[in-house]
Amino acid sequence: MPDEKGVTHYNVMPIAPLDDQTLFFDAGEIRIGVEYRLLDEAIAAASSTQEAQGDEAGAEVVLEDRGVSLHVYGKEEGEMLECIRFDCFDEDPHYHYIGWTEKTNQMIHIDPIAQGDPLGFALDCIQHRLAPMLRRAGAPGAASCVRSEQIEAIMPRVAEAAYRARFEHNDKSIRSAALDERES
Repeated sequence: MPDEKGVTHYNVMPIAPLDDQTLFFDAGEIRIGVEYRLLDEAIAAASSTQEAQGDEAGAEVVLEDRGVSLHVYGKEEGEMLECIRFDCFDEDPHYHYIGWTEKTNQMIHIDPIAQGDPLGFALDCIQHRLAPMLRRAGAPGAASCVRSEQIEAIMPRVAEAAYRARFEHNDKSIRSAALDERES
C-alpha cells in the first residue's frame, strides 16, 4: 500500500482491549465494544503487543492519555477480530485501521476543530461509513456483513454506553484492571 499523508504506520499492533472492562453490542456478524481506557507508560509497558508491518515504533513523547475507545470487530477468515478502533482520547484522539492478515496498524488523528467531538465523529463513522472503513482496514469479509438496519438498531445503546463511560468511569479500578491483566 502506498504511503498516505497523515497516516502513521506502527510496527506493533494496538494494545488489546480489556474484555472485562468493555461492553459489547452485536449487530449480526459485527460487534462493537465500548471501553474507557487509561494509557500511560506503566500500562503500555505491561501490555503484550504483536509485531506489525510499519516503520514507526510509536510516540516519542510522554504517554499519558485517557478516553473512550470504540472497538469494531468483524469476522475475517472465521475469526472475530478487531478491525477498527476509535480512541476518543482527551489529548490525542485518533483511530486505527487494524489489518490482521497483513499485520498492519495504521493510525489517523482526529482533528476536533474540523471534525468536532471525537466521540460524536466516531459514532457517526460507525453508523454511516462502517463498510467502506472495514474494507480500508483490509477486512472485506467483515465489510460484507454490515447490515445498516442492524447497526442502526444498536447505535442508541452504543452511544449511551460511550457517553456514560466518558462521564462515569473509575480511574482507580480501570488502572488496576489494566495493570493486573496485562501483567498476568
